[in-house]
Amino acid sequence: MDYDVLQLLQMTSEQLDQLFSSSPSGDIPDGPAKGTAIIAPGTKFSQEIAELVSLFAWRGKTFDAKRGVLRNRILPIGLNAIIATVYKGESWFDKKECIVLDYSETSLVARWIRDEIRSIGPNFYLGRVYWDKKPLIHFALQFQQAGTP
Repeated sequence: MDYDVLQLLQMTSEQLDQLFSSSPSGDIPDGPAKGTAIIAPGTKFSQEIAELVSLFAWRGKTFDAKRGVLRNRILPIGLNAIIATVYKGESWFDKKECIVLDYSETSLVARWIRDEIRSIGPNFYLGRVYWDKKPLIHFALQFQQAGTP
């Protein structure tokens, strides 16, 4: 089944966890991705919160698969900041393989953060954010289709 961001925003946290657990890690992505924070999933506020976060705080991530790093795009101008190391590893959630976005060695402001992502469709990933090993929120990453501007 192909998913879209609106469907993810309407799911409960438990449904998002189930989708994450049943999805493969996929390939480490490369290039820019539009990010959507999934806060208060399954509520009428989820979409509005996601839009506010995207407008004022976090816009997405830009991956460099060859170097195994990413930069978050933040603020309304899309500033590339907050670097993470990217690699495949064991998920803290279910011990299955995932793609780990590790800030512990690369960022002073986010060193307590770890993201995990898995592929839920072509150019589409579902992620989980941890703060010091505690689950925080979910997020989605949408990459452009190959060959599209």
